[in-house]
Amino acid sequence: MRLLLFALALFVSTLFTHATTPNSLDNKPVDHAQWNTLLKKYVSEKGFVDYTGFKKDAAELKKYLDLMSQNAPNDSWSKDDQLAYWINAYNAFTVQLILDNYGVKSIKDIGAKIKIPFVNTPWDVKFINIGGKKMDLNNIEHGIIRKKFAEPRIHFALVCAAKSCPKLRNEAFVGSKLNDQLDDQGRDFLNDNTKNVVSKDKASLSKILSWYGGDFTKTMPIIDWVNKYAKVKIDKDASISHLDYNWELNGK
Repeated sequence: MRLLLFALALFVSTLFTHATTPNSLDNKPVDHAQWNTLLKKYVSEKGFVDYTGFKKDAAELKKYLDLMSQNAPNDSWSKDDQLAYWINAYNAFTVQLILDNYGVKSIKDIGAKIKIPFVNTPWDVKFINIGGKKMDLNNIEHGIIRKKFAEPRIHFALVCAAKSCPKLRNEAFVGSKLNDQLDDQGRDFLNDNTKNVVSKDKASLSKILSWYGGDFTKTMPIIDWVNKYAKVKIDKDASISHLDYNWELNGK
């Protein structure tokens, strides 16, 4: 029985490996220029998303998503190129999910309307096809990004279409400047008082820093993360609480 289970696990692993092999002949990282153009057009500097504009330009978004679907990363790419790909994929497919359910006031409303067995939330909807493999947003975030990349700053970059999320950056992430982009996202997020309120002796932080606290504290304490990016520095013994999360759509 154990031999059978091992063989089955090996088969599934092999399928996943083949499914995430890029279809492009040159194996070069994806050019995210199409996504960059769409972000410049339909996302404000403050991260508000013009979903109506995206809806009108749906054909261009589909071209980019098709490009992503047909060119999954592999280990010939740099780690930064791979991570930039997956962050962009997560954010772009999230926008597509909202467009597929155009008119919702919150992404959390989607799960309640979809009547599919074993699908409880929008993050479990397998509407994504990458490298021939069907997946959902949870697969990208938890099964790939958090599993493969020891990078807590991704939580400043992945956007779940809600006002309390980090803002959707109005440029594509690219491997060549990913480190600077993630640091910039961290500064923006920690200094946005709609998401984090920081003073010298106390801080009311986003629940993201609680939900994914373990990812952050593998590198350093949460207070050190706050002091790394926040303009106001807090004491080591400052009291920490967490703000309610606003799931209202991050649209205009």
